[in-house]
Amino acid sequence: MRRALYEPEHESYRQSIGALLDAEVVPHYGRWEADGIVPRELFASLGALGAFGFSVPEAYGGNGVDDFRYNAVLHEESAARFVGPALLGAGLQADVCLPYFVDLADEDQRARWLPGIVSGRTVLAIAMTEPGTGSDLAGIRTSAVPDGDGYRLDGAKTFITNGLNADLVIVVARTGPHPHRGLSLLVLERGMPGFARTGPMHKIGLRAQDTAELHFDTVHVPAANLLGAPGTGFESLMHHLAQERLSIAVSSVAQARAAFRATVSYVKERTAFGAAVASFQAVRHRLAELDTELDVAEQFLDRCILERNAGHLDAVDAAKAKWWCTELQGRVLDAAVQFHGGYGYMQEYPVARAWADGRVSRIYAGTTEVMKEIISRALLPDPRSARPAGQDRPRARTTAQAHQP
Repeated sequence: MRRALYEPEHESYRQSIGALLDAEVVPHYGRWEADGIVPRELFASLGALGAFGFSVPEAYGGNGVDDFRYNAVLHEESAARFVGPALLGAGLQADVCLPYFVDLADEDQRARWLPGIVSGRTVLAIAMTEPGTGSDLAGIRTSAVPDGDGYRLDGAKTFITNGLNADLVIVVARTGPHPHRGLSLLVLERGMPGFARTGPMHKIGLRAQDTAELHFDTVHVPAANLLGAPGTGFESLMHHLAQERLSIAVSSVAQARAAFRATVSYVKERTAFGAAVASFQAVRHRLAELDTELDVAEQFLDRCILERNAGHLDAVDAAKAKWWCTELQGRVLDAAVQFHGGYGYMQEYPVARAWADGRVSRIYAGTTEVMKEIISRALLPDPRSARPAGQDRPRARTTAQAHQP
């Protein structure tokens, strides 16, 4: 089905991104998978194209155009070349971390950090998940205790995307006893005494993207590095999770579409029992089903992107997009491997790598089960938290899950 989402300026940006990927990513992707990390220069190259500046005011080096369609182009072009894991850290910077700095930073913080972020010279990460407590924000134990002109940070985080490359890390830390109102956001900078990292962690997929554990041993964090007001960390996380989940949904469908196209081409050429695999009705009908589902998902996502640009995308619609699109990605990738036969299980075939890379999409930023809980709470009363008759129920709330791996 024809898509009406993009304007000529987005297609021009698409050509620039595609050229950069062909020149600077595709030839080196295998080595980056072996290394478990992408070079920092990739962020600078993307920064030069404006990938990190669309929502940033011009005064700080950005474009001042808050349009998520440009973010979607980056996901689609990297997926089309089966190099999405190399760009996952860049997507995290543009889609997930940057909004915290744009929305919460004061003027001094904006002047200190935004120019480097926009240029790609400063790499970002966000650290929520902890060993032993997973993604339950109420269970966070990393502590930030007032200490002179700042805070003393102690604890650890795990499954942190860009954990090794990051120059600035937004750390969710406990500054008070309340499960939610006791959380704050602190920005750690590379080189702070007591701040250590281990990695890259060895994953089933996404091997070109660095994932690390972070360790904080009495790290002194200046009060000037507090992002937002004290005790508002949980509220900020809930506010920004809708865009994170939209980002994952867009990436998941883009990767599924790329694998689908590769599979259609393969079954036309591959023969079995003296006939092209594409001639078998079971294959043809399954591909017809998946093509239909992809079209439907793309149309829903395009509407979600426009709603996000208009400031209307809420937690429920983002949850719908996230669970449906990631589950669809799983169905498409599984069929792609199946229809490639034994070759679909070989690492040199893109669909095999995409299959391994895509499995975590149904886990990070909130599992499919958590997404369904968000939606159901907006539809039906939760018997575990009955409210007095006539009192309005709040919009669905749930614990957040770190953007991992």
